[in-house]
Amino acid sequence: MPTYTSTLPKDLLDQLGAAAKSLDIPKNRIIEKALITYLKKLKQAQYAKAYANASEDEEYVSMAEEGMIEYKRILEEYEK
Repeated sequence: MPTYTSTLPKDLLDQLGAAAKSLDIPKNRIIEKALITYLKKLKQAQYAKAYANASEDEEYVSMAEEGMIEYKRILEEYEK
């Protein structure tokens, strides 16, 4: 696993150390989990923004509506 070195404000590093000690896990494990969570949230925010932008684009909305009509038709045929 590659090594990464960084600096943190003292108060944040103190909080990290206290959390690591109380949870009995290494500080790097806390940082790793926090970074994974943060990056997932960033990706979710990007998706949300893309969908919000698409919802304002008449062409995308039209394509989505056409797709839903076709999906409904397929479901109705399947139910027969």
